[in-house]
Amino acid sequence: MGALPKRKWVKRLQRLGQELLVCLWRHVEDNSPATRSRWQWTWVSDDSLFKKYGQHLGLVGIWWSGQEHRVRLGIDGLLLLVVIGDGKLVVPVDFVVRRPDPAGPGGPCRDKLTWLQVMLDRSWAALQRRCRRLPAPLVVADSWFGETGLMAHVANVQHGTLLVEGKCSYVFSLPDGRRVKGQDLLHRADWPWHDSAHVPGGRYARLTATSPSYGRVTVVIVEQPGQDRYYLLCGQTTMVAPRLIRAWQRRSWIEHGFRTLKHLLATEACQVLTEDAYYGHLILRVLAGLVLMYTARVLFKGRVTMEELLFSLKHYWRFLESECLELHRLSWDLRVEAA
Repeated sequence: MGALPKRKWVKRLQRLGQELLVCLWRHVEDNSPATRSRWQWTWVSDDSLFKKYGQHLGLVGIWWSGQEHRVRLGIDGLLLLVVIGDGKLVVPVDFVVRRPDPAGPGGPCRDKLTWLQVMLDRSWAALQRRCRRLPAPLVVADSWFGETGLMAHVANVQHGTLLVEGKCSYVFSLPDGRRVKGQDLLHRADWPWHDSAHVPGGRYARLTATSPSYGRVTVVIVEQPGQDRYYLLCGQTTMVAPRLIRAWQRRSWIEHGFRTLKHLLATEACQVLTEDAYYGHLILRVLAGLVLMYTARVLFKGRVTMEELLFSLKHYWRFLESECLELHRLSWDLRVEAA
């Protein structure tokens, strides 16, 4: 894995992701709007902390772990992927490892906001050169990415929309002159509610407001049975609230992707000694996750949820009968039921 420099590994991932997206777009670009709506692209980004044992590389730093709710040593990887439709296919298009700031003299390294901007710019520019009439990107990320500069960059450069979860501390001015905070959106009941056709018992409220930081924004308050109320925030848009809610729900696919990398593909088990080898190790598993999730969805044909799918793969893969896959020659003279 260390035979190639890290930039070559990243280029291979970018090239494969772009080729898949170009083929998918050319397949539907001349179809009706109704057909294209079933193949909508949702751009999703998030970062995750990978544990690193043994020799510490220059990539190892102290990062916040959302899973453990504390800071710890590790390698912080930032992934950008495109969700096709409601999850027909999940295509990774870029991946970087954030380098920690130097301890001595020197400027700080790129933070994840800057890295996401770089990844979006180079992926969007490459796709625009090869795809005609490509819709502006709808980018979904958690509240950590809700920074005014990034939201404005997506709107001005890609002519797209960045959708994030709002915070309790945000302040908004409503058209009727009221001034509310994010916590008011989460607790007050006097909003123009609409029943959700996609979530039984769910409802939403769509507001147009002005923020001191973001300017004119669209706010969508969401209530779903069994969940705490939350609200979504993006620059002012004509997109309807159900479209924004569906896009936000597709963010869960990147969480499934990280779970697949860590638990099924044992990304943290391999502890290599060089940065180039670690990039190769991570990107190979990102590509393996693409193949694994797509193959599993084809085999299960939508009969199980993603949580059930991951559980089945994690706990029952060792009982797979090689006869089903016609892989007798790969069983190394073991019994047909491979252990």
